[in-house]
Amino acid sequence: MVSGNSAIRGSRVGAGPMGEQDHGYHAERVAVSYWDSLGNETVRYFSATLPEEEIPDVIDSPSTGLPAGRDKDNPPSEQKAEPYKTHLAYVKERRSEDEAEQLLDEALQQLRARRGQSS
Repeated sequence: MVSGNSAIRGSRVGAGPMGEQDHGYHAERVAVSYWDSLGNETVRYFSATLPEEEIPDVIDSPSTGLPAGRDKDNPPSEQKAEPYKTHLAYVKERRSEDEAEQLLDEALQQLRARRGQSS
């Protein structure tokens, strides 16, 4: 038995010559820069065939979580978080006081009818 160095030791089957760069297809792409209000730049890559209107104008900065826009001199400001609303708060937005009283009266009448009580 002859001991020697194998040229394929440590490489995967079908890997090809070391350093080969043309495995697979590399699509054309464009780099788009985004800036947040702290001046941080984030670069996102998009397909060169993607229409301009499909590239977002604002993204969330991965480093700060702030909104980042494509205009370096005029980055988007931080949006105020809307407080949590309960179901009742949403209902009150949709109904007037008169409608609420009418609905409550109807519900009470139905409840009393089920229980066998008269008003």
